[in-house]
This record gives sequence, C-alpha cells and structure tokens, in this order.
Amino acid sequence: MKRTLNSQLSTRPNGTLHAWRTLNSRLILGAVLLTAALSVSAQRPMSAPKGGKAISDELIGIFFEDISSSADGGLYAELLQNGSFEFSPAERDGWGPGTAWKQVRPGHSLGTLQVRMDSPIHPNNPTYMRLCVERVKEFYDYAGWKGFGLENGGFDGISVKAGAKYNFSAFLRNIGAAKQVRVVLGQPQGWGKDLKLLAEATVSVPVGSPDWKKYEAVLTPSEDCKNAVLQILVLNTGELDIDQVSLMPQDTYKGHGLRRDLAQALADLQPKFMRFPGGCVVHGGGDGFWNTYHWKTTIGPKEQRRSLKNTWGYHQSMGLGYYEYFQFCEDLGMQPVPILPCGVSCQGTNGGWGMKGQAQDVVPMSQMDEWVQDALDLIDWANGDPATNKWAKMRADAGHPAPFGLKYLGIGNEEKISPEFEERFKYMYKKIVAAHPEIVIVGTAGPGSHKGNPDFDNGWRIAEELGMPILDEHYYEPNTYFLNQRQYDDYPRGRKTKVYLGEYAAKDKKLIDALAEGLYLLHVERNGDVVAMTSYAPLFARKEATNWNPDLIYFDNERPFLTCSYYVQQLFGQSAGQYYYGDCVRFDGDAKKVVQPAKDSHYGQSVVLNVKTRRLYVKLCNAGAEAKKADINLSRFPIKQQAVKTVLTGAPDAENNYDAQPIAPQTETIDAQKKFTLDLQPYTFIMLEYQL
Repeated sequence: MKRTLNSQLSTRPNGTLHAWRTLNSRLILGAVLLTAALSVSAQRPMSAPKGGKAISDELIGIFFEDISSSADGGLYAELLQNGSFEFSPAERDGWGPGTAWKQVRPGHSLGTLQVRMDSPIHPNNPTYMRLCVERVKEFYDYAGWKGFGLENGGFDGISVKAGAKYNFSAFLRNIGAAKQVRVVLGQPQGWGKDLKLLAEATVSVPVGSPDWKKYEAVLTPSEDCKNAVLQILVLNTGELDIDQVSLMPQDTYKGHGLRRDLAQALADLQPKFMRFPGGCVVHGGGDGFWNTYHWKTTIGPKEQRRSLKNTWGYHQSMGLGYYEYFQFCEDLGMQPVPILPCGVSCQGTNGGWGMKGQAQDVVPMSQMDEWVQDALDLIDWANGDPATNKWAKMRADAGHPAPFGLKYLGIGNEEKISPEFEERFKYMYKKIVAAHPEIVIVGTAGPGSHKGNPDFDNGWRIAEELGMPILDEHYYEPNTYFLNQRQYDDYPRGRKTKVYLGEYAAKDKKLIDALAEGLYLLHVERNGDVVAMTSYAPLFARKEATNWNPDLIYFDNERPFLTCSYYVQQLFGQSAGQYYYGDCVRFDGDAKKVVQPAKDSHYGQSVVLNVKTRRLYVKLCNAGAEAKKADINLSRFPIKQQAVKTVLTGAPDAENNYDAQPIAPQTETIDAQKKFTLDLQPYTFIMLEYQL
C-alpha cells in the first residue's frame, strides 16, 4: 500500500493532494455504504422472538362521515358555499338557490337575478342563475366600482393568505353581446362602501357563446384576510348565465383538493384504513330512500355530480366524492373501506327512533338486484381494467388508470337487524361473494353493540351463519365503561368472524376520557387476534356547526384543534405491529405482581412488535389517581442503544378547546435499557419506541 501510494505521489502533479482526496473519497464512500447497509438492515423484516401472539396490524384507522360540516366547509378545500345554486328548502327552512349569495350592484348599477332550470349544464346539476344586467354606468359621477352581480362569503368568511394563489372558475353562458366579468376578492368595509381590494381578475366572454363553458382565473391576495368575500360583477348590459362557481386554494393536500392542515392532521394519525361515507349518511338517515347516498353520482366531473341533502341537516355538494375518498386513501397509504346501503333504511326514518314497532323502509326483493349491481359496479370502478370495463374507464378518465386496490367493502350501517334486513343483507352478501370472493365483506352488528342487545345477538348469528370475515360493532359510552370493561377478553377464540369496532368514543373530551379510551385500546391490542380494526367517531366537527360531541378534531377556517383523544389515537396509530407480548411488563402495588391488572383496574400495558419496520413499542396507561411502578423486561429483543419516550399527562379534567390547548405529548430521546423500573404518574400515558 505504501509503495503504491508513493508511486502515485511521484508520478502525478499535486500527488499528495490527489492521493488524500482519493483516500478520503473511499472512506466517505465506505461510510455511506455502511450507513445504507444499516438502514437496509433496520428495514429488513425480522423474525419475532418467542412468546408473542399474532395480532392485526390494521387496528387503528379513521371513520369519515360528513357530520358537523366535515366535508363542505371542512376537509374539502372549496371556499365558496352553494357554488352550484342547488340548496333547497327541502334541506332547511328558508334555504334556496340563492342561499350564501347576495345581489350586489356597485356604482348604482341595475339588474335582476333569475333562478333557471332550463338547459342546465347537466341533469344532476339542474339549477343555475341568470344575471339580467340593465345598467352598469356610473350614476351622478359615482367614483366607486360598477357592475351587477353576486357575492359569496364562503363558510363564515373566506380565509386567504397573502401571496397564496387561489383558482377561480365558473361555468358561463352568454345570451347576447360580449361580456366582461370582473372577479374581485376583497374585504368588506361596511354598508355602502366598496370592498378593500385583495385580488382581482377579468374574464372575457365572447359574443355568440350560447353553450356552457368553463372560465378560469388565478387570484393572489395582497394581504391576509379572515373574512374576505368574492364578488362576480358583469360590466356590460344583457344576460349572462352562471353556474358551478368555485374558489379553490392551489395549495391543497398533495394537490388533490383537500384542505392541507386538516388532511395533514389525519396523516399524522398514521391510520391504516378509512371507512366512509358514513354512518347514517349511507342510507339517508331519517329521510328515507330518496336521500340515500349513491356513489355513482359522486364521481366524474364536479359539474355532473348530484348534490344531496345531508342527513345532519345541511347540504352535500359531493365535491368530496368517491373519487376523492379513494385518492385520499392512496395518498395516506390507507385501505379504503366504502360502506354501501343494503336496501333497508335507517330505523330512525320518519321519527322511528321512538316507535316500538318496525320503522324501517325496505326495498322490494324484486328490486334488490339493482342494489347488488351497484356494489359490483363499485368493485369494477375501483379495481377493474379500463380497457374492458366502462366503470374502470370512468376512473381512468378522471386521472387514475391504475386500480385503487379495493380490499374491503361494508354492507349496511348499524341498521336494526330485523327479518327484512336479514333477508336483504344475505341476498347482497351471497351475490357479491360469489362474483368477487377476493373482497372482504364487512357486516354490521346494529346500534348499541353489546351482549343482550337483540340487534347485536342477531348480527353475530348472521355473521356466523355466513362465515362473514368481519362484523362492525358500534358503541358510545361514559368513560367509566372504557375504564372498567374488557369485553374482548371473553370473546371466543378461533371464530372466523373478526371484530371491527367501527364507531366508539367516551362521551366527553377531557384527558380522563382520552386515557379511558387508551386503556381500552390496550385491551384491544391484547385481543388483536379477535379485533381486526377500530376507528374513533366522529372524526371532524366545524366550530359553530357541530351536530355531535365529542369529536376527534375540531376546526375553524384557520386551523384544526386537536383533542386529548386525538393524541391517544395518534400514539396507537404510530405503534402498529404484528405481535403482542403480554409478559414483558409487570405492575407493582397489587397484592402480588401480575401481568394484567384486574378488569376494574385503571392502569394497563401493551408491548407490540412490528417485524416489518423492526420497531418495538411499549405502551403504559395510568388513568387512576395513584402512581404505579412498572417492571419492564425487554431482554428477548435486540434493542439499540437509544429509545424515544413520549408522555401524555395532565389534570384529569383538562381538555383542549378553541381557547386553550394544554394537553399535548412530550417527546425525548433516552438511553435504552433492557431491564428497568418505570414510574407511572397518575393520569399519564407513556409510549417507549425502540429500534431493533
């Protein structure tokens, strides 16, 4: 080596410098290769040490239902309300096509508005507005703006940021002479005053434009504003038709039309699946079949989708439809779990919740093949080949030629398990399974999924008769239930049907409620061979538009507000794995050391190994008022030298709300030990993460 190096030094100009550069390059390359090798090793799947129990690694998902304005005015990033003029008195008393809009005529311009339904853009979008402009000249040398048109204030104001770009679009149809349309984004300055100008654009609509055409412009506000409005002003006399008006931020989650901060909050949960679109939304809630959610009218171009009354008392534009749901699942690496109705309405139809008899409406069996076909068409749309299937071609035409890889399909949502339901569910189930045995069907155990409930008992009977893969249970209870019950410990092992806990929550949003849910999820992980999936519900609620409490994430136009329960869900979402170890942690302080505390003890633990990512997670929860000690032994695991410790703690009655966010996890890096004792303070959740 020395001779070779000396030879290089003597025969090359600047030989010493060249030699050291060569040597350093080799050393650097070696370090890079070593780091890469260690990284690959860290990601290479490992064998699970003895003593573990195989569990589901899809335990934590999310359930999105359009409740509490979760979609329009929420996750869907559209900033205008009623952009298609389809609001109706059937949705809410006093509503109509002009809801969320107002007529504006600066400069003393004159004109009238007409609600029209002749020759619409599409039969699914029948209503539009005609602007009949009579005068746009300034009156008595009025120095302000001019024009006649419409103004929209969005959802409690339009929130915009300086320098950000917003895409305006509208479908216009010109009845007569050429038109100039001024689009203004501004801040109101009081009655009788022009807006404070934030951004503007002009759209030219040529003469002889009798067909609907989409016009677009980009608006860039000059400053931040929380209460902006959008004005559309026609600057020429004559008639102009307008429909499907939109103002969308360019900066959406992965460019797919969802509000970035809300979508990111969901991504940070690291969910493994998403159930959608409901919930009671699936079968129209208490309104009956006329208001049933049909997936086929929520795909395709936005102007061709059919909006719908939301069962929670407002409007669904369907801008967030099945295509966007599936796209979002792909963006987050989640499995989509769409839920379809099964020919039976909600038992709450027409006030049926208070009735002792049968309140469900049912589809005649002679029509059930239509409902089956909807399910088969959905599978084709999601998974089919565009070259041979018309539904798959629609997916490809929308911009997604590759299949979405649909694995799960839910049939029904917590309907009363009546004889009529059973007949229709079994009919759909058998037909779908025969056509697509690869699809995992998720059934329903009805509302109030507890032993002794007739719906629950009948739901499980049907599941076992059919050999159903997964059954969806729902229950909302006080925190005392989640603190004291461990129902899955008693579920029979070896049963083919697994549990999907599709809707659950403690009935408040304080820290003690979140810890109760965390304690219950530790028991779910312990029973991860029986429970395959869980999802907290509801997911979102808009400030001043909340139909249900508590919810996981509250929000306004500016930001999301994360609850204590959110952080518990996040910790479990981050710590998914395939194996559970129940004997690594023992608590001191009982009559004797025990692996699992008694069912009414308010503390517990879980150790989960992810063999795919080579990570080990130790989770401990103390939802009681007394400190506990946990003796932890991780000797069987080849843990690295450092670990990450995350702590969630506080006063039991503390809660995160719009005014204060006192509860949030605190994370630090610590030295890793294989055997140690950990003090578990009152009202505390701790997670330790190890790299193997």
